[in-house]
Amino acid sequence: MLFSQGTTLLYLRRVLRLRVTKMAMLLFCLFNLLDVVRIHHKLGQTEAQSSAGQHERHHGRAAPPPPPGHQRVYMASMHFNNGEILRSHWNQAVLDLTETLGPENVFVSIFESGSWDDSKELLRELDDELGRRGVPRRVDVSDVTHQDELDNAVKGEGWVVTPRRQKELRRIPYLAKLRNKTIRDLVDLHRKGVVFDKVLFLNDVVFTVEDVLTLMDTNHGEYAAACSLDFARPPAYYDTFALRDIEGNEHVTHTWPYFRARVSRNALVANLDAVPVTSCWNGIVVMAAEPFVSSTALRFRGVPDSLAEFHLEGSECCLIHADNPLSRSLGVYLNPRVRVGYSPEAYRAVHPPGAWVSLSQIFTGIWTNRLKRWTLITLEGVVVHARLRRWAQKQEHRHEPGALCLINEMQKREKKRPYMNTILIATMATITATTTTPAADVVGSNNRILTKARRSSAAPPWRATISALISGASSVSSSW
Repeated sequence: MLFSQGTTLLYLRRVLRLRVTKMAMLLFCLFNLLDVVRIHHKLGQTEAQSSAGQHERHHGRAAPPPPPGHQRVYMASMHFNNGEILRSHWNQAVLDLTETLGPENVFVSIFESGSWDDSKELLRELDDELGRRGVPRRVDVSDVTHQDELDNAVKGEGWVVTPRRQKELRRIPYLAKLRNKTIRDLVDLHRKGVVFDKVLFLNDVVFTVEDVLTLMDTNHGEYAAACSLDFARPPAYYDTFALRDIEGNEHVTHTWPYFRARVSRNALVANLDAVPVTSCWNGIVVMAAEPFVSSTALRFRGVPDSLAEFHLEGSECCLIHADNPLSRSLGVYLNPRVRVGYSPEAYRAVHPPGAWVSLSQIFTGIWTNRLKRWTLITLEGVVVHARLRRWAQKQEHRHEPGALCLINEMQKREKKRPYMNTILIATMATITATTTTPAADVVGSNNRILTKARRSSAAPPWRATISALISGASSVSSSW
């Protein structure tokens, strides 16, 4: 009898534990389902108003939104082998934007060099049309190739001795110099009394007038910088080199919700128009013009050559925020409601009807991000800070304010010939297919191929090679 009662009690306990376990699992699944639905509904709500307005404007039932009151905008862009995007979208988008803002309120600055596609001809056509519309501008196209610049350059600042014992041109200072060329008229015009409120940096992306106006209105216009989100191969975002969350961390995941820092991540999940970050670039950037023309003399730059010799590099598009005094007082924000693409297909993919992140992407994104935050341990930060410390100790008063931008990488300008481009990409894609180093901030399509190869670290090298060859053959271009 006692044995029977004990057995019964044991059975009941097991059943109870099983039921509690099942109930806990049921509640867990229910909670996650409700949370995913809530987030999806919130995303859909914030997108619905924007989509409805754009639909009405597209069919002529509503006027475009008014530009920010009385703001003058300096538009800056640089191009290299971007003929396809210039022809299909970019030129017309710039014309539409200047018409909306008003020719009297803008200045367009475009710099191109070294392209071997039809970028020069298309930019000359844009220059002519801007002139007919009375838009102040400078459109510089140059026949100097990148090979010419490498061959004729004075090997001083911006060059570094590589592990191959050769002195080679660093890529970031080179890019910084080109970006600074696009804002020289901003400074010259200010000296003549022509003042601008904002500087709009445009990458080679698909965008609309509404995208730019929405971005300019980020955080009600109060910011040091506001950035869109850029996509080359959705759902992964593109510019991993420049984006840092509010705590200065790199992304945890390439897909939504990206961030490690809770403040940045929660703002993104809520689809706020102002996600606080410490640095961003990501396709389109609006910055306050004042630091560029004041005594601050804000300019694009790379890290010192002496620091680069420690195998460290930082994007000029990240360092600009670290150097900007307004970043600390006004803040830097990512606006997830403004999403741009490096192709029409990418743009359409991130502008679906309703919420731009699907239910499945929300669930997998949240849990992938969560698990990586809980379990991922990387020595990248330790290595970077150790090298930065050794560099600082070598000479008194050495300091790098853009430490958050640094990655364990050395980037150089390669000597490339147009006819070697596809072969070179395939070789580099094979090499990078097994590495986990962060992807670089690049402007052209070939480096987007390399970025994809880096993200596919689990893929066999031969697959990356074939993919790169196919992509390269379909669009033979390169990056700055």
